[in-house]
Amino acid sequence: MIQKQIVAANRWISFEQYMNLALYAPGLGYYSSGATKLGSAGDFVTAPELSPLFGRTLAQQLKQILPSLAQSNILEFGAGTGKLARDIMLELEKSGSLPEKYLILEVSAELRQRQQTLISQEIPHLAQKIEWLDQLPEQFTGIVIANEVLDAMPVHIIKWQDNMALERGVCVEDNQFSWQDRPIGNPQLHAIAKELLPEINPYKLPDFEYISEINLAASGFIESLAERLRQGVILLIDYGFGRHEYYHPQRNQGTLMCHYRHHAHGDPFYLPGLQDITSHVDFSAIANTAINAGLQFMGYTTQAHFLINCGITALLAQTSAEDTIHYLPQSNQLQKLVSPAEMGELFKVIAFGKNFNAPLTGFCSGDMSRRL
Repeated sequence: MIQKQIVAANRWISFEQYMNLALYAPGLGYYSSGATKLGSAGDFVTAPELSPLFGRTLAQQLKQILPSLAQSNILEFGAGTGKLARDIMLELEKSGSLPEKYLILEVSAELRQRQQTLISQEIPHLAQKIEWLDQLPEQFTGIVIANEVLDAMPVHIIKWQDNMALERGVCVEDNQFSWQDRPIGNPQLHAIAKELLPEINPYKLPDFEYISEINLAASGFIESLAERLRQGVILLIDYGFGRHEYYHPQRNQGTLMCHYRHHAHGDPFYLPGLQDITSHVDFSAIANTAINAGLQFMGYTTQAHFLINCGITALLAQTSAEDTIHYLPQSNQLQKLVSPAEMGELFKVIAFGKNFNAPLTGFCSGDMSRRL
């Protein structure tokens, strides 16, 4: 199917088009097919899959925000297997802080089915509060959550060479996909690539070559949220860097990464439709887009700092250390969530608000805004 698209498009498509087809083509793309994606039987593990402590801790931040909103709704994008929604709702129920509605927008029919099954089996008494959407609501008041969503949005790959920038695309040779670079046709993409050149090649080195990604889809997503949000907070959790780290001269092959059966590699042409393709997030671009769209920047820190600020250690302490059967697995899970060698440093949390000004608990220490 992708080969036919390439032939129809003068034998070349941008990598952004290729990634969009490989991940989201109806019935065939990675997120549109029925293959198991998450957990030990899938291709990767997210924080909600790793431990209920993640969702329970995130709920502590939500508890601070919800009472101050005109409508106490939660909207989660890309809800995985539904475990994050389950853990958040159970934790909010304990303190009588349940939202009016917990909305889920999920592009994968297979994952939506898994979410609905999990909710009906594990929290049937809360099922009436959870609804699935087919598209972004025109207006929304509440909290928006997106955990590992931005990294799965299709990216443009740019190759900077000497003092010019080309867009890296995909063609077919001998029945195999291969790379081919062409002049950038998108004016917005060309402007960003030109703006980044001094960052990437500050010393104007001759014979310079650098490859990296630009994510226009993520910026468009933020603009759509800003337009529709009337009052509330947007919480984005993902792996990535600020611009200076993202486009560091030593990161000259970009951040593109593929996952298949828990093996990470760099070949996006391997088993298209059966493997995940991701790119790290440029949080500076996200912050600039959000602020220009009228949102208020509310915080940026590591996942480790955010979870510790929100009381993850206190939640662990609710299980007695003498109860080793339950305590030790949770302790190990906590380490993976906050350890610099695991998810703690690479994953970041960034927040934006609209008509909401209270300081957020998750960002009370560990401020990293200077690195944006």
